[in-house]
Amino acid sequence: MAEKTKKPSVRYAAKKQQKKQGFHWIRDTLLIVFAGCSFFLMSYLGYLDYNVRQQFEGKRWSIPAHVYASPVELYAGYKISAAKFEELLQTLHYRKDARLSADGTYFKNGSQISVKTRDFTFWDQRQPSTFMRVDFTDTGIAAITDLKQAQDIAIIRMDPVQIGNFYPTIKEDRVLIKLDEVPDTLIKGLLASEDRDFFQHFGISPRGVARAIWTNIVAGRMAQGGSTITQQLVKNFYLSSERSLSRKLKEALMALILEYRYGKNEILEAYLNEIYLGQDGANGVHGFGLASEFYFGNTLKDLPLEQVVSLVALVRGPSEYDPRRYPTRAVQRRNLILDEMAAEGYITTDQATHAKARPLSVIPRVHRASNRYPGFLELVRRQLKEEYREQDFTSEGLKIFTTLDTQIQETLDKTVAIKLNQLEKLPNANNLESAVVVTRRDNGEIAALLSSRGNAASGFNRALDAVRPIGSLIKPVVYLTALEYPQKYTITTRVSDSAITIRGENGTDWMPKNYDHREHGNVPLHTALAKSYNLATVRVGMDVGIARTAKTLKNMGVTKPVDLFPSLLLGATSLTPMEVTQIYQTLAGDGFSTPIKAIRAVIASDGQHLQSYPFIVKQAVDPGATYIVNTMLQEVMHEGTGHAAYEAFPKDYGLVGKTGTTNDAKDSWFAGYTGDYLAVVWVGRDDNKPIGLTGATGALPVWVSLMQQISTQPVNLNPPDNIKMVWVDPSNGLLSRKGCGSGRQYPYIAGSEPTAYSSCGQTVIEQDKPWFDFLPQ
Repeated sequence: MAEKTKKPSVRYAAKKQQKKQGFHWIRDTLLIVFAGCSFFLMSYLGYLDYNVRQQFEGKRWSIPAHVYASPVELYAGYKISAAKFEELLQTLHYRKDARLSADGTYFKNGSQISVKTRDFTFWDQRQPSTFMRVDFTDTGIAAITDLKQAQDIAIIRMDPVQIGNFYPTIKEDRVLIKLDEVPDTLIKGLLASEDRDFFQHFGISPRGVARAIWTNIVAGRMAQGGSTITQQLVKNFYLSSERSLSRKLKEALMALILEYRYGKNEILEAYLNEIYLGQDGANGVHGFGLASEFYFGNTLKDLPLEQVVSLVALVRGPSEYDPRRYPTRAVQRRNLILDEMAAEGYITTDQATHAKARPLSVIPRVHRASNRYPGFLELVRRQLKEEYREQDFTSEGLKIFTTLDTQIQETLDKTVAIKLNQLEKLPNANNLESAVVVTRRDNGEIAALLSSRGNAASGFNRALDAVRPIGSLIKPVVYLTALEYPQKYTITTRVSDSAITIRGENGTDWMPKNYDHREHGNVPLHTALAKSYNLATVRVGMDVGIARTAKTLKNMGVTKPVDLFPSLLLGATSLTPMEVTQIYQTLAGDGFSTPIKAIRAVIASDGQHLQSYPFIVKQAVDPGATYIVNTMLQEVMHEGTGHAAYEAFPKDYGLVGKTGTTNDAKDSWFAGYTGDYLAVVWVGRDDNKPIGLTGATGALPVWVSLMQQISTQPVNLNPPDNIKMVWVDPSNGLLSRKGCGSGRQYPYIAGSEPTAYSSCGQTVIEQDKPWFDFLPQ
């Protein structure tokens, strides 16, 4: 009988089915989790890849604009002492080197200074590095010799002083370098100390990590890191300095992506420009290009082996191995890297031994301030905004060549500090502030600008923004307006300096007074200006018209509207020192207006010429009338309120200028020029309280002290073609002859000169008594 097949129990089958369903559930869950993780990982890698490519292929760095002063031009006869020239070289970070072994070195031997200048590209030409010797005498440069060509140099520019930077939001700076410009010893030093397998690994180096762990165990301390150069670039370029496992994992993934997307040379060049190597005040020092200048005052390509390796030593820890703060540590780290380079065969043992014997030779810390001359830099920034968006000129690495003369600026800063300290010893003269603008007379370029006492780095820019009544500085404009009508007003026309009452529109009376509270009768026009008579000025201004005076003011460069009140004639209108400078620049330009400028040219980071600021001149007022006003302002300096200047200058220096004092002596002004420079000085208080100083006792002493130090050329006024010089008897304004009594020569616009003759020997009338006799002693 056949055996009966036994069927599995229902209960067993149910259990087996449950087991099968449980396995499928686990498998499906794992598959879903795996798919989700894979999707998340791929998405995350895609996100990282996008970030890596976007920044690495786009604009990698925001490079601040570098602002340069006007370069010093050297030639035989240039007045600079050997000591001052050496100061200039030190400001430019040149270092002493008797061998002149690199660009940016010099050597002094008695009255001779030998220099190897730097190669530099200016806005108008490239000037190659030059071996030269400068011979000095007591008065300045005697000769400049090209040592390579053995011939005289007629003129040569020094590279300009960098006076500041315009930074983007993040204050970091760098000097970009190309890989083919980098010394081979720098690459070898980095490979030996940071990443020996750089050209073999794929972004992370298991071998390097294992070697670092073993080295640290043997040393008993953290002697070596395991990060590759690629990982270090990722950390500096993309990530924060946070120490966490997640950040380290992100760093490794991004390093793999970077290596997959880009070549080794691209990665290495980016690393050389990105790596953080120190701190300059609030600004980070990034990249080897800038670090070479910051620590050694020289370009990277010109550094010797020991200095190149000193920079490599900073990679491990810029603060820990700072050669200025910790020279012993820096030397130890440098020497260790030199030994590693020798062990790898990159340099010979002799080269390593010689380099280890060399000193660090770090230059003294010179803060590369972004606001070395803040008042002037603010003006440069404002003028740039007229042509560029701020984000462009703060992040594109522009080179901005300005008109600033650093020697004049330093002289100005010191002069104001000294003179204000002296003035504050006088009664009521305390808490004084000042603003000064100095221009080159011939072209309106700003040579120096002071915005506050001490030229503070922040705060109110008084030179550009302090709107103060200008007082008697307006008077030359009033007389210039009158002299443009030569058939009515000439230099010797007699005007009444007597009391005058002017009824205002609101029914109130305005009754101006002279400073000495006296009336002086009928006086010649030139005397009224020289002695700053208020009553005569008001009468002349009311006669020619307030609106015409305002129009002359506009023609001379004042763009803001002014109130057409009679008090305008005595300077009740308020202007900034910069606006006053524009007015007097037109006088100094013989009636031709030259816009005041602080910038010469703007150059892109690749050397492309972007913008020039050429010399622009246009006739603003009548040159003949301007010439006459300028001769009247020379009389101000000889016989009027500015006469104290000739206690410091030769009598034939031809100074041109005008004092200004406002009501209650709240503002002290002086504006004037020599043959080479024009300067406007304001002295006062920010709270507008009286200072007890007139223009002659406050601003003028500052102006005189400054001009004594910077001016080398007297004023030689050249009469235009329509001016006729005539001998006149000053007592009656009639024609005279040379050598006849008190006759003087005066300028007239042709056709307006006197026609009747005077007899010789007539005495001068009482009202022509010198006005400065009435000045308070």
